[in-house]
Amino acid sequence: MNTVEGRLSSDDRREQILAAATIVFGDRGYAGGTTDAIAKQAGISQAYVVRMFGSKENLFLEVSRRATGRLRVAFRDIIAGFTGEETNLERQVALGRAYGQLVADRGILLTLLHLFGLGQDPVFGPEARGCFLDVYRIVRDEAGFSAEEATEFFARGMLNTILLALRMPDLKDDPRAFELLSSSMGEQCETILASFEAQASAAG
Repeated sequence: MNTVEGRLSSDDRREQILAAATIVFGDRGYAGGTTDAIAKQAGISQAYVVRMFGSKENLFLEVSRRATGRLRVAFRDIIAGFTGEETNLERQVALGRAYGQLVADRGILLTLLHLFGLGQDPVFGPEARGCFLDVYRIVRDEAGFSAEEATEFFARGMLNTILLALRMPDLKDDPRAFELLSSSMGEQCETILASFEAQASAAG
């Protein structure tokens, strides 16, 4: 057994496994991700992963909650900095930039997509819907958007999510790809692409 298991605190071990599981589930999805692959990614034993989380289902739930929790925190951190002088367009841009920086982490990006793709699942479906509606409430009530503004914000966000999941930034030298990215991401395009490239370089 890797000595990492003995060195880290319980909270650190938990985060270590969740970070590894985010990568594995992001790459392989829920069906393809295994506790064995997650254990290897984390550098610990499979038995230790199962002992801490109980099952792959519980682990995926925790990975999903970790990703959606970070999204809530990212949005609330931005909202806390609003002065009341911003236009709603400026607020949308600020929140969009925060979202882009968060999902530059490909594991988080793909985990969110996998979770939302499991809407029919009796366990993961309610989790996905609850997360989506909670973030919608944050945008409506805490950021102060109208229903129409919130809908526009989510529509653009989902398009950006798909473009990043497709690795469209890899084709930034293709004028069609760059036009689409620029049109969808607006003035935060360069910031999001820089974060995306930095994450890709770190992973590589």
